[in-house]
Amino acid sequence: MARLLFEWDYSHHPGAQSYPHLFKPIQIGNLSVPNRIKYAATEDNFNTHDGFITDADVAYMRERAKGVVGGLCFMQGVYMDPGRQGQGYVGQAACWDDKFIPGLKRIADAVHAERAVAGFQLMDCGRVGAVDVDYCHGPSAVPQRLRIFKPVQEMTKADIQDVVRQHVDAARRGVAAGFDMMEISGIVGYLISNFISSYTNRRNDEYGGDIRGRMRMVVEIIQGVKKVCGPDVPVGIRLCSEELLDDVRGNTPEESMETYQIAEQAGADYISCTLGWQESIYPVISRDIPMGNWVHLAKRAKQHVKIPIQMAYRLFKPGLPNEKIGAGELDIWEMCRSMIADPLMPKKVLEGRENEVRHCVACNLCLARLFRDAPMTCYINPVCAHESHPEFMDPKPAQDKKRIMVVGAGPAGLECAYMAARRGHEVHVYDRRGVIGGTLNEARNAPYGDDELWTCVEYQQAMCAKYGVQLHLGAEVTEALIQDELPDTVVLASGPVYPQLKAPGGDHPKLVNLLDVMSGRAPVGRKVVVYGNRKPGIGCALHLAKQGKKVTLVGREKSAGFDVNPSFKWRYLIYMRQAGISAYNDCVIEEVNDEGVIVKSYDGYRWPVVCDTVIVSEREANPSLKQVVQSEGIELFVIGDALVPRNLSSAVHDGYRIGMRV
Repeated sequence: MARLLFEWDYSHHPGAQSYPHLFKPIQIGNLSVPNRIKYAATEDNFNTHDGFITDADVAYMRERAKGVVGGLCFMQGVYMDPGRQGQGYVGQAACWDDKFIPGLKRIADAVHAERAVAGFQLMDCGRVGAVDVDYCHGPSAVPQRLRIFKPVQEMTKADIQDVVRQHVDAARRGVAAGFDMMEISGIVGYLISNFISSYTNRRNDEYGGDIRGRMRMVVEIIQGVKKVCGPDVPVGIRLCSEELLDDVRGNTPEESMETYQIAEQAGADYISCTLGWQESIYPVISRDIPMGNWVHLAKRAKQHVKIPIQMAYRLFKPGLPNEKIGAGELDIWEMCRSMIADPLMPKKVLEGRENEVRHCVACNLCLARLFRDAPMTCYINPVCAHESHPEFMDPKPAQDKKRIMVVGAGPAGLECAYMAARRGHEVHVYDRRGVIGGTLNEARNAPYGDDELWTCVEYQQAMCAKYGVQLHLGAEVTEALIQDELPDTVVLASGPVYPQLKAPGGDHPKLVNLLDVMSGRAPVGRKVVVYGNRKPGIGCALHLAKQGKKVTLVGREKSAGFDVNPSFKWRYLIYMRQAGISAYNDCVIEEVNDEGVIVKSYDGYRWPVVCDTVIVSEREANPSLKQVVQSEGIELFVIGDALVPRNLSSAVHDGYRIGMRV
């Protein structure tokens, strides 16, 4: 009979009625898991640089364990070699010595305290490792495609046996620390995937050659780990179903499926189905990839093996995983970024509170931070990385209840409003528009997944309703209104202003406003110049290029997308090239005339660009009403783009923090 760690009864919860397949048990090895939900192992850089667990990491994991409501909760992958060739992140947890067991036990205990299954992952980062030493190790010395990674040193047979032993020893320590399930990481360019792939494994000995030779080390690791884990601790492995490395002669999909079969034969109790490498030139998880784009790979995997298949990868909402599990095409719904954005997402789904889920917007800021040796944060979740800080997790009720006027119903204003109301203030939000969302109403019309940004506003709307925020839409805040209402506090979240060009011809009829263009209110000619090479300008340029316009982008920044995180910026640059958008960076528009514009470079060169329409996407802070509020002696806060034009993330974080303070 399968072992059951914790009893859970979901029958009285509405989510179990709406998504019955997500909340039914499954047996993995000799372990019975109450539901089909998994927080997948995700690095966070919260630990010390010598690999010891910190309070921040324990608190982060405890919150995710609470969210899986009895499901699987995996801590980040640990590195296992004292030489640190396998370490890929500066704050990665270590497990190469017994001295790390007490810290690791703190995480297992935190997960168990929430009655969830504690998972442990073994991860040697291979050619994307060696974050703090001079070289990484791999099956063959294949040069790096990405310059940020270290040179590869080919492993000897003795080195390979050391790696096998390190996996086995670390698994033993994980079991000693109290973890219930063991997982071997063989994905995205980490060491095991390096051995499996024909791209990086050029060996001629028994650890190279055909797919069975390239899987030899993997088989030895699975068998060794299974032996130390015993019958009660299931052992799984994460494997690529498609490497997306055709341009460098990586594995075929058929070879990848053979690796699944070999892993099952070696004793794996489940497989986590993944795809792509960090060196792949095709995107996998950014929001320009449609939701559910990869779920067919789980179905294909299930056609090749009998053990359970788990999968994440652009499955942010419960409907599709529930459907695929019900159809027998998937067994467990994995989540990484979805539960970075909202650690309680599955719990809210179970309780019928889907409108209170703060959805991931697939921006990949979390990854960008990790790859730059910084602690992980979230674009959309201000609490991420602050789980160990009580003031973030459970803000104190306000001692002095105030009447607060928030000017602007965009993301900054709404975030501030519900946080302030949650703490007991009386909050009124005013906006001259008849709808909430501010400039996100227009921004979501940009292509390549920007419509997903609107989930932020949907979440904030639900939270404002929950905490009693009063909305006054179609109501412009004037000096007279402020003087009449005399609130205790005013929060200016009125968004940016779009100034006229400060150049001869700056009021020319060719000039139109970015918001009017993105909303479809302003007609646009065939040849267009967009002024401003930050994200709003790029979004507008791509939006118009998709309509068949000939677009030129002109901006002051040295490269387009200065304000876009690097893990997503490269996608925009590719789309711009594909759309034939000409970009003049480090430039200004000196003049607007009947033929078009005069562009001036940083070093004084000038040239004309013929166009029918000039769209200004440059933004400035919005000082309106600031002096009025201050003259009345009213407490004032300025947030979001009204303070400094930035991005959605800054708006949300500004709003949350001021809502905590006011």
